[in-house]
Order: sequence, then C-alpha cells, then structure tokens
Amino acid sequence: MVLSILGMIAGFVLLVWSADKFVDGAAATAKHLGMPALLIGILVVGFGTSAPEMVVSAIAAYEGNPSLALGNALGSNIVNIALILGATALIAPIAVHSKIIKKELPLLIVIVLLSGFLLFDNSLTFVEGVVLLGGFFALVGWSIYAALQSKRDTFATEVNAEIKEEGMSLKQGIFWLVLGLVLLIVSSRILVWGAVNIAVEFGVSDLIIGLTIVALGTSLPELAASTMAARKGEHDIAIGNIVGSNMFNILAVIGIATVIHPSQTLAPEILQRDWSIMFLMTLMLFAMVYSFRAEAGKISRIKGAILVLCYVAYNTYLGMSLVA
Repeated sequence: MVLSILGMIAGFVLLVWSADKFVDGAAATAKHLGMPALLIGILVVGFGTSAPEMVVSAIAAYEGNPSLALGNALGSNIVNIALILGATALIAPIAVHSKIIKKELPLLIVIVLLSGFLLFDNSLTFVEGVVLLGGFFALVGWSIYAALQSKRDTFATEVNAEIKEEGMSLKQGIFWLVLGLVLLIVSSRILVWGAVNIAVEFGVSDLIIGLTIVALGTSLPELAASTMAARKGEHDIAIGNIVGSNMFNILAVIGIATVIHPSQTLAPEILQRDWSIMFLMTLMLFAMVYSFRAEAGKISRIKGAILVLCYVAYNTYLGMSLVA
C-alpha cells in the first residue's frame, strides 16, 4: 500500500516535470521549423498540456481499466474549468481578447454535446472512438487554417513572447521533446499502477480514482501554465490552454482510449453525473467569457470563486456517494 502511494506521488511529480519539458521542447522545435506562433499556441501547447491525460488514459485502457481512462478525461475537463480557471481568476482576473478563442468556445460546446450523444447508451464502441479521433484531426486542420488566417491575433502575440523567453536551440528543443515524451510514458505507467492498486485497496472504483486524484494530477501542467500566464498578463494564453486542452481531452484522450479498449457497459452515472457537470461547467465558461456587448469577456475574482466552489461541491458530492 505504501509503495503504491509513493509510486503514485513519484508518478505525478515526474509527469508534471516531463510534460513541462515536452511542451518547451515541442514549442522550440516548432519555432525553429518556421511554424507560426499562433499555431504553436493552439496545437503544440494545447497538445502538450493534454499529453499527460492522453498517455495515462491510453495506458489505463491498454491495461483493461477503461473507466479510469474515461474518468481521467471527464474529470480533467472539470478540473480545468472549475479549479484551474477559477484559481487563476482569483490570482489575476482574466480578460479574453482573442477572436480565435471566442470561436473555439462554441466549438467546445459542440464537442461536449457530441460526447454526450455517444455516451447516451452508456457505451463507447470502436467506431465511436474512430469518430472522436476523426473529430480530433478535423480540429487540428481547422486550427491550422485559423492560425494562417489570423496571424495578428492577440493570442499569437502572447505565444510569440513566451517562445522568445525560452531561447532554446533546435538541438535542445529536439532533446527535450524526445526525453519529455519518454518520461511522460514512464511516469504515466507508474501513476496508473499506483492509482489502480490504491483503488483496489480502498474498494473505490477506477472511475472515482480517475475523476479525482488522477484527473487533478494530470491537470497540473494546465494549472502551472494558466496561473503563470495570468500573472504575466497573458490572459489569452491562460484560457487558451484550458479551451484547447478540453477539446483535446474529449476528442483525442477519450478517442484513443476507446479505440484501444471499447466499453459496452459503462456506469450510468458517467453520463448522468460526470458528463452533465462537465457540460454545465462548459456553459458557465461560455457565459463568463463570451461577451456580446463588450470587446472582451472577463472572468473576475467573484466568478473565479464561484468556479472553485463548484469544484469543491462536485468533489464533496463524489465523497458522499462513496460513504452512502
């Protein structure tokens, strides 16, 4: 038991560190290869901060724990909006100017609704996993098009400033890209092993472990990226990380896990409780950010506090359901 806890903690620490190095290496490599700054922000940074969820869920599904994989994806999206954006707004209120991000928010709602439709029969088939992955590649294509059409977007300016701060050479970028990816896989394997052992020891379902402990741990890169960006005044990066990560989590994370291990009998509470909360959080984010009267929507400290309270309430409910 002690070994499982230590393994999970070590997995979390290594996961966060390797994800950070992976993102830095990927961004530097992409910059040296001439990729536009906005495209780096949307794809490389969004993909990088979702890399922990992708690898952890893929390994969990491969080892026969699809509920852990699904709980990780849904739980991470809840953590991203309710806890990470909420806590970030408490530190520094977030004003959103980027037109790209405002276009992505309605798209995120559509993607969430698609996942709900696929979960309606409490199963996820191989074909539905392929549909999600198809949506992921379509999203990548749209992101490339949007980046090429909106080179002067404020998001691009902020990302470009971040990349220049790193000052990493091409060789260094490739080194950290490869090493970060390898360590991501190793740390995820350790994390899943520890989480499954703890779930068995306490008689807790893989789903609950995925929704809580694993989701929080794999979302730490988003927390670090968003809080740091907000403190620097890079508000569009702060929320862009979350929006991009949530879309990737649904399409790529759930898609990969489903293709690896289709699930015919999912627990009904996944749709009724967890997906519903994720959908509600997404609608709240849209209402807070998408301003029809002003140039920029703003997540104030009060709104941030509301989001954090929602996260506390959700986890309290999960805890009470275990006791009942």
